[in-house]
Amino acid sequence: MQPATFPAPEHGFLSRVKVRLVTEQDLPAMEWEGEFTHLRRVYQETYERTVKGLALMWIADLPEVGILGQAFIQLICDRPELANGKDRAYMFSFRVRNQYRNQGLGSRMIRTFENDLIKRGFRFLTLNVAKENYQAQQLYSKFGYQIVAPEPGVWSYPDQNGDWHTVVEPAWRMQKLLISPQPRL
Repeated sequence: MQPATFPAPEHGFLSRVKVRLVTEQDLPAMEWEGEFTHLRRVYQETYERTVKGLALMWIADLPEVGILGQAFIQLICDRPELANGKDRAYMFSFRVRNQYRNQGLGSRMIRTFENDLIKRGFRFLTLNVAKENYQAQQLYSKFGYQIVAPEPGVWSYPDQNGDWHTVVEPAWRMQKLLISPQPRL
C-alpha cells in the first residue's frame, strides 16, 4: 500500500503541534488513511493497556491537519530488561509522517516522553531501532541513547482481520538514563 498523500508542513507549524496522550477517539486517525490499518488491533490492545496503567500512547496532533507523529511506551512488559514497571520503560512504534521529518517534531516528541517519564519516576528509557535505520539511530544518539545489545527484532501481530503476521527486523537495543540533561535544539 502506498503511503497516503498528506499536506506539506507550513512554516511555523511546530508551534501549533500538541504532543498529547491518546484518547480512544484518536485510534482510527492513527491508521493514517489506511497506511497502518493492519495495526488496528495492536493499537486497540495498546490502548487497553493504557487504560490499565501499563502503557502510554502519545500523538503529535496539528489540529487543522491531523496526527503527524505517534509513539507508544510500555511501562511494564514480560521482558523486565525493557520495561519493569518501576524505573525502566520501553518506547516502540515511534513514527513521524515523512513530510514532517527533520524539522524538530521527533525531537520535541522525545523530550515530551522523557520529561513525562521522569515525572512518573522512571530512570531509564529503552527502545529497539532497526539496524538499517541509520537516521533514527542518529536521532536517538543525539539524545544520549546508547546501544546496549543486539535484538533479533522478531515480533508478531494480528492484522485487522485477525490474521497473524511475523516481522523480522534485526535491531539494536538502545537505552538512556533519563536524569541526564536534555539536548538544546
